[in-house]
Amino acid sequence: MHKVKLEDDIVRIALQRRGRLRLFEAIDPRRTAHLVIDMQTGFMTPGAPAEIAPAATIIPNVNRISAACRKAGALNVFIQNSISEESKHSWSNWFGSFWTPEKREGMYATFMVGQPGHALHPDIDVEPGDMRIDKFRFGAFVDGSSDLHERLRARGVDTVIITGCATNICCESTARDAMMLNYKVLFVSDGTATHTDFEHNITLNNMMLTFADVISTDDVVALLDA
Repeated sequence: MHKVKLEDDIVRIALQRRGRLRLFEAIDPRRTAHLVIDMQTGFMTPGAPAEIAPAATIIPNVNRISAACRKAGALNVFIQNSISEESKHSWSNWFGSFWTPEKREGMYATFMVGQPGHALHPDIDVEPGDMRIDKFRFGAFVDGSSDLHERLRARGVDTVIITGCATNICCESTARDAMMLNYKVLFVSDGTATHTDFEHNITLNNMMLTFADVISTDDVVALLDA
């Protein structure tokens, strides 16, 4: 699991802006969704084209938050990084420019809907009442990615809890857009993972400064239990 470090200068600026570090001292579980992002075998299998080795370390915390959500009446949403024939073309800049041909084919073989790598990791606890979403961009809320926003709004959700991987890519992209769509965002410091502590902590500092409450698993569970 990552070693979390919130920089003193960032904490100082955040305090000057907000007047406090924690913005959301209470949440309504009935209006809360836990967004579990990309906890898939394609990111968690050794040697996979997009392996994020630290992701396996956060599985217990993700499952713990999911269990607390079910107990409190909040919604769990399991979001899966997905590739389709359509998204290969509509997001051709990503697939065509940022990957070597070999890596690109590996990504297709891993994350095309229906491929084994697209599946949620078997140690992630999912129950029939949970929601499942395929997303076709980094952020789940961006245009062309998914219908998550419409589905959450239909249920009256105004607060999202972010866990999953990668901290600085899909989790961060989703959190930024969520805040700008007027959701309250809780970004879980020990429930997200990426390749390095450096990348992880850059995102946590960005989140605290502008986009979210950066919060631990223990504190999330306490909010839900309250």
